[in-house]
Amino acid sequence: MMNTFPEHFLWGAASSGPQLEGASAVDGKAKTVWDHWYETEPDKFYQQIGPKNVSDFYFQYKEDIETMKELGFNSFRTSISWARLLPDGKNVNEKAVVFYRDVFTRLIDNGVKPIINLFHFDMPYHLYVKGGWENRDIIHEFAFYAKTAFECFGDLVEDWVTFNEPIVPIEMGYLNDKHLPAVFDIQRAFQAGLHTMLAHVYAVKAFKENAYKGKIGIILNLTPSYPSSEDPADQEAAKWADVLFNRSFLDPAVHGTYPNELKQFIEREQIELDYEEEDLVWMKQYTVDFLGVNYYQPRRVQAGDTDPAHDVLQKYFKPYQWPDAKMNPHRGWEIYEKGLYDIAIHIRDNYSNIPWYVAENGIGVEGEERFIDNCLGEVQDEYRIVFMTDHLRWLKKGIDEGSNCFGYHVWTFIDNWSWLNEYKNRYGLVRLDLETMERHKKKSASWFYKLAKRNALPENW
Repeated sequence: MMNTFPEHFLWGAASSGPQLEGASAVDGKAKTVWDHWYETEPDKFYQQIGPKNVSDFYFQYKEDIETMKELGFNSFRTSISWARLLPDGKNVNEKAVVFYRDVFTRLIDNGVKPIINLFHFDMPYHLYVKGGWENRDIIHEFAFYAKTAFECFGDLVEDWVTFNEPIVPIEMGYLNDKHLPAVFDIQRAFQAGLHTMLAHVYAVKAFKENAYKGKIGIILNLTPSYPSSEDPADQEAAKWADVLFNRSFLDPAVHGTYPNELKQFIEREQIELDYEEEDLVWMKQYTVDFLGVNYYQPRRVQAGDTDPAHDVLQKYFKPYQWPDAKMNPHRGWEIYEKGLYDIAIHIRDNYSNIPWYVAENGIGVEGEERFIDNCLGEVQDEYRIVFMTDHLRWLKKGIDEGSNCFGYHVWTFIDNWSWLNEYKNRYGLVRLDLETMERHKKKSASWFYKLAKRNALPENW
């Protein structure tokens, strides 16, 4: 069948501890940066919904895992909360161990492979006040946390990832005001980015040196960079956007070294970075076993502006709005399904055709309650079905042409809390009632079940 995916293909969804669990101050969990930010500036959060309860998975995980089985999932990715497992950074919280072990065991018992991420933007607050990713100590703090997780759960978890979208806290925290520390400082951004990458490297080192079973990877949000024209200046702009926002983590994770163009950027901008020579040795040696790719939108750029009064990055490239773009008006993001195919071929040709999977892909819609069918009591989210179908068609084309993709995870399972936007845009296959915490399957849930069970997109979809 033309639309059949490879045997043992992974079907499921992704989420994270801070966006799904809730119970942010329960059973010994320590404060994270998000808990702190909400305490101090709740007005920054949409409808003043904080991270305390979110989607209540901590208390409803047993029923939620049953629902995953009903949706045909054979895999699910979430994250461990660093602040829950090691509240003081040193001593294991046994209540956290009991919780996560039961979650992972129940997933396995229901035929759902756990893919477990170590960090999803939720820096423990006690480490943040010491400098967070700017403090070199964080590298070894993270490696210790990773090793602790491997020892506590390695008999249950065989697929680990160190970070989800490590570029995001750097971009949003050091070149924007959407994550803490909410500063605009290219020097601090690069140092924090280097320490993040080294934290990943030392975690992979701990995993492989101790010969834990399974595989370890990283999840990156790859945004293909498309120039506005064939003009050499626009082509150059696309190159710089790709180097800074894709290759800055992709190359060291897979190839074990930073791209030369990134080194050129650092020299041009006179950025001073502190590191030790052995860091680069370990980076070269401890590369990933597989790659997760989050894809939502492309990046379209045009030639930069040489005026030094502008933002540093705008010297290299500026955003470009493609006139023919198909947009999600609720998120302000372009929907460009072919981008997933372009990523598949890029990985095949330039990254040793490393095993990879789509770790996130989905569409968020504001005011989704207006699509509830009053008779069925169900959200009629055909737009989500169309979005996934069109992306999967392009993904299948990439697989047919030899790209080594082994799975597809939608973002997300149940509507979950999002950074500063909270529940403004709904992404789930299952709707969450914020007042009662009740769950209700959307139309896309039954569609996804058929997709996963058939391991294929029928011709008429």
